[in-house]
Amino acid sequence: MHPQPEESPAAFPKAVPFIIGNEVAERFSYYGMRAILPTFLVAQFFNPTHSAALTVVAEARANDFVHSFAALGYALPVVGALLADWVVGKYRVILYLSLLYCVGHALLAAFVDDLNGFRLGLLVIAVGMGGIKSSVTANLGDQFDQRNAHLLPKAYGWFQLAIDVGAALSTAFIPELYARYGAAVAFGVPGLLMGAATITFWLGRKRYVRMPPTGLVRGLRLTFGPGEGRAALRRVGLVFVFIPVLWALYDQSVSEWVLQAAHLNRELWPGYAPLPEQIQILGIVFGIGLNPLLTYRIYPALERRGIRATPLRRMGTGMVIVALSMMIIAGVQHGLDGGGSPSVWWQVLAYFVVAGGTLMVAVTGLEYAYTHSPPAMKSLTTALWLLTIAAGNFFLALMNKSIAQGGFFARFQGANYYWFFVGLMAVNVALFVLVASRLTEKTYVGIELPEPLLT
Repeated sequence: MHPQPEESPAAFPKAVPFIIGNEVAERFSYYGMRAILPTFLVAQFFNPTHSAALTVVAEARANDFVHSFAALGYALPVVGALLADWVVGKYRVILYLSLLYCVGHALLAAFVDDLNGFRLGLLVIAVGMGGIKSSVTANLGDQFDQRNAHLLPKAYGWFQLAIDVGAALSTAFIPELYARYGAAVAFGVPGLLMGAATITFWLGRKRYVRMPPTGLVRGLRLTFGPGEGRAALRRVGLVFVFIPVLWALYDQSVSEWVLQAAHLNRELWPGYAPLPEQIQILGIVFGIGLNPLLTYRIYPALERRGIRATPLRRMGTGMVIVALSMMIIAGVQHGLDGGGSPSVWWQVLAYFVVAGGTLMVAVTGLEYAYTHSPPAMKSLTTALWLLTIAAGNFFLALMNKSIAQGGFFARFQGANYYWFFVGLMAVNVALFVLVASRLTEKTYVGIELPEPLLT
């Protein structure tokens, strides 16, 4: 392990700025590309003639494409985590796969007129992004020990803020590039930011605490053999099995909701109507504001009133709130189905609601994945958290493919599509409450977890 610089007990580790800076640029690259992906696929490949008769099938095909890509990207962190924890360590996994990530962006920019080449670019990005994702979040946790572990929840709050800032900037900027200069430029700029992310990470190389890999045989024994590894996996798995439904609802806000926005009255005030792809920035901006409000105001205020905002309570409440946002979107779609032109302000409200609910699950889930696993498994349990995102997107991809092909889910079109997810979440929350109320938890940070993180 590389020695850690001397720091006061109340100080953040000196490696944190490099990790946060890397995350801002990497998320800019990912969300910038993804911001225009569904509308680009419809306009360029699936409905270039803008035929009204092809709208439902073309949008379903685009959604299938987008969610399949996301599912692969968020499934591969499991592989990256095993390499990081057992074989080569987090630093090398992050550095080498970040370089591959840059290559994927270059392929997107080069093949905007070739679906097969474009698909290859997405595949390479999925491998790069997925391979580093769990290691980046676990690497942040590795920088803390018993002296400053009480700062870990705030560090993950800042980490989420970095995600939101990178996503917000790219979501505002990249659609404008797409509208003015075309797809090659719009997909090329995120690649430059991924290059900046890689350089930022490399610059911090002498400041990182590097947890050595356990070795393949020992890693297998610690994880799947008798003892703490297997027990931790079981406890974490019982919680995470309910999270894919949350992502199945939330990830529609960057795909289905974007395509819905193209049919709305998007005038926010006289003379200004944003592009359909830009509406989604509101969810990110709301997240930036709500993140510190929840962390520094609402949760402590509840604690002072004797209401413990435990991780499981945060996640359960967040899932209910996300379902409320889907009810708003279902109402908007009902207006469209009836031939109306609903105001985009209803989507603004939905983005505010979904941002708050998702933050309660996302920030808490990252912290939960790290703090509820032994040291040798922290990348793996973080990868399991990301696997919940993959599972939610995989279900969305299957559902949209079924709609495009006239299969079983073709009956869930229009507003019924969104009401289906409201009902699905209602069942999911009921089962989550039953399991969470019976769950015995155990936390790990270093040797012993400080008291502030037990809440």
